Amino acid sequence: MLNSRSLSLPTIFLHWIIAIAFIGVFALGLYMVDLPRSPDKFQLYDIHKSIGFLILLVAIIRIIWRVKEGAIPPASPMPAWQEKLGKAVHGMLMLATLAMPLSGILMSMGGGRAIEVFGVQVIAAGEKMPMLQETASTIHGMAVYVLVALFVLHGVGALKHQLIDKDGTITRMLGRA
Repeated sequence: MLNSRSLSLPTIFLHWIIAIAFIGVFALGLYMVDLPRSPDKFQLYDIHKSIGFLILLVAIIRIIWRVKEGAIPPASPMPAWQEKLGKAVHGMLMLATLAMPLSGILMSMGGGRAIEVFGVQVIAAGEKMPMLQETASTIHGMAVYVLVALFVLHGVGALKHQLIDKDGTITRMLGRA
């Protein structure tokens, strides 16, 4: 188990790679969604899907690492409700890092499309399943709002710890504790 002042390099690396990739794939998704149908739009969709698939793999690694390493202790004592809220937000963020790319993959599979990662097929195309495609599309679209809310809560919590509690939370997530 880690002490309250330090975080392992894999914890820090996996956190930031997922955060940066999610922000990038989210921005790309917002940009491409309203573009007119064109080869350029489909190329952006391919990039979006490829990054999403890689996020899923990294998220699985992160969850395995988290289980192996154990829960990250808080940087400072806090009221029970804050600790519970923090754990809930972290848990939901981890679930969302699985749900978002999985729903995207299922959306493509439901549309009868192969899953490719930067042009390399990782799952063959299958039969169209409109109900799966529609359900996964709904989940994928709704998950955007959930993720934005969780990112905001996570960010506000980190800033509160850094600026009000002055416990170095952001500093230790940057590997400087």
